[in-house]
Amino acid sequence: MVNEIVIAVLGAGTVGSGTVKVLKENAATVAARLGANIRVKKVLVRSLNRPRPELNGFDVTDNFDEIIADDEISVVVELMGGINPARDYMLRAMAAKKSVVTANKDVVAAHGKEMFAAAEANGVDFLFEASVGGGIPIIAPLKLSLAANRLTEVMGIVNGTTNYMLTKMAQDRADYDSVLKEAQAKGYAEADPSADVEGLDAARKAAILASIAFNSRVELSDVYVEGITKITANDIEYAKELGYTVKLLAIGRDLPEQGIDIRVHPVFLPLNHPLASVGGVFNAIFVRGNAVGEAMFYGPGAGSLPTASAVVADIIEAARNKLDGNAGRIKCTCYENKPICPIEETVSSYYVRLLVSDKPGVLGVIATTFGNAAVSLKSVIQTQREFDHQAEIVAVTHAVKYKNIMSALENLRRLDVVDEVQNMIRVESV
Repeated sequence: MVNEIVIAVLGAGTVGSGTVKVLKENAATVAARLGANIRVKKVLVRSLNRPRPELNGFDVTDNFDEIIADDEISVVVELMGGINPARDYMLRAMAAKKSVVTANKDVVAAHGKEMFAAAEANGVDFLFEASVGGGIPIIAPLKLSLAANRLTEVMGIVNGTTNYMLTKMAQDRADYDSVLKEAQAKGYAEADPSADVEGLDAARKAAILASIAFNSRVELSDVYVEGITKITANDIEYAKELGYTVKLLAIGRDLPEQGIDIRVHPVFLPLNHPLASVGGVFNAIFVRGNAVGEAMFYGPGAGSLPTASAVVADIIEAARNKLDGNAGRIKCTCYENKPICPIEETVSSYYVRLLVSDKPGVLGVIATTFGNAAVSLKSVIQTQREFDHQAEIVAVTHAVKYKNIMSALENLRRLDVVDEVQNMIRVESV
């Protein structure tokens, strides 16, 4: 009986060091559950000159070839991040018959098909639970626990930075710039926060989730993306007044005729929606299936130990498969080729905030302009904010195609009585 699985860890940053820590501290528990010890033989780092007290007792190297040449190592854990050299290292590892565990959403979103093909060709595992949702189990539930369902919707708060910022804007009535600075000071946002605040991080995760949920390959380029940079404190306040909260959501829907509707953008979310109460840096993913109904997965979406929890779970799975001789048991599940619904054909309700001339008849002109674009208004409110010779109007539409709302806004901008279309945000229903 094999009583030891030997692994290598690529990267000793936040997640890499957390993974090594979890494996070390929970070694006895992991061994009891697995029926074998897991031994970290090598840890790949960029530089050997940097002091790494957390890796004392481990064989640290800066040469990936040592790992590839070591036949004792059967699982490679990639925690470097980024596309290159991570993608190359994972492909080389699988070619050497080593299973791969990763937290790399960039590679999974952009090169998932290639990774699965390499894993199948070489009879090894490619596991990536930690690529979405940090410590929240979601990839395995979609592939295993919910396999009996036809999943029609997967929707989630999958970026902790933006969720923290929107939560603070709502709680403190703060503006975007001040909340961003606070998030950067606390380490929640990078010095260059664009991947988070522009929605790109969430878009990568949306592509991964939709591919698995709907059994059809969704590329990053298929995801329509808007970030939170245009959200103001006024929008947050109007959301409260109307009975909503503002969240950046990754939304995927499998529509019977139009195909996969996949997008990332801010939404007005009803306060009674399961995702509405998810605050701070936490993540949550809401799933709808034809058998299970509604289910939600909630927890810390990032961080050293929560993410390491998901990584180590995959390591245990890969190790168990090595012990049983059945690696590659769950192959790529993208066996369909569904079309992507064009963003112009997607349907939603909308919140629209306008700055207009303060004079009689303006509301009628605006309502007519919406109507001419086949946009039906649910409510129109003239706000109490004070302007010189101007008024602010907030309109909420009934469900309408994106192309219709864009036509309406284009026509509104041409009106002499409309000084500015200040914002447009989608409104989700329960």
